[in-house]
Amino acid sequence: MANILVVGGAGYIGSHMVKALAEAGHQVVVLDNLSTGFRELSRYGRLVVGELADVTLLEPLFAENDFHAVMHFAANSLVGESVKDPSKYYRNNVSGTLNLLDVMVRHKVMHFIFSSTAATFGEPEYTPIDEAHPQQPINPYGASKLMVERILQDYASAYGLNSVCLRYFNACGADPEGELGECHDPETHLIPLVLQAASGRREAITVFGRDYPTEDGTCIRDYIHILDLCTAHAQALDYLANGKGQGALAFNLGNGQGFSVKQVIEVAQQVVAKDGYRIKVNEGERRAGDPAVLVADAQLAREQLGWRPQYADLETIVSHAWAWERQRARL
Repeated sequence: MANILVVGGAGYIGSHMVKALAEAGHQVVVLDNLSTGFRELSRYGRLVVGELADVTLLEPLFAENDFHAVMHFAANSLVGESVKDPSKYYRNNVSGTLNLLDVMVRHKVMHFIFSSTAATFGEPEYTPIDEAHPQQPINPYGASKLMVERILQDYASAYGLNSVCLRYFNACGADPEGELGECHDPETHLIPLVLQAASGRREAITVFGRDYPTEDGTCIRDYIHILDLCTAHAQALDYLANGKGQGALAFNLGNGQGFSVKQVIEVAQQVVAKDGYRIKVNEGERRAGDPAVLVADAQLAREQLGWRPQYADLETIVSHAWAWERQRARL
């Protein structure tokens, strides 16, 4: 049993991770400012409400707890907002993380797992995208995550901080037991947007462009179930604890297959139809900056961490998300 600090543990991915850690027998402390997280989702760890910018909070938190590792999910993550307000993203995602890393080093907590993103790669030069793909982010959100990845390389060399960066593609789905799921405001992810159109919390879902160079003309993305993400984090934690992970490591996380926007909507239509619901679809123009295909090559995570996605089929992903949406919409 380990004592783990989960920063951002009241958010979508963090809350699922906290539950997984608690069920594995670990002690968990959650640090979250609740700006995008929810107190009610933090039910499996001890919640401390606060900011990464507040070193007067971080110092006693580390002094009073013998943490074995830190998992960091607390980041602003809206691409459009990052373009309009880059200061917010560099202050929170970079400066806040620096505060956390410095306190970790002072307290000799040398295992760190970082929630990174496929946005560090920018426009894909080839697909599927492996770890050797050039990292050329095209927005401040992706740039802020890449800055932290580079900081971690320097902290490994200078201070011996061992870290694993996990670059997600499209996190999705919900806790199969119905306790946790996506609660973003505003919501930007395709699957919950589609399901909100089914539940009536949204009038319709808009397909932005049907003229992409793909089989059905709509964008293709790599969707990874939230529980498979949690499994990868747990395996990364074991990887560091067992002394296999030395330095600053990075792994791409995805199923390695893509589903188009059209396919997602069609599967969602089938899932919600079982309960007597339907989805209204509107047509829209292409959005600037939307690549036609974003698919991960996660072979390195499979080889090094032993990671194998268990919820790779789209119907299962959508069904779990629909059960959560029905609960939220009180259907």
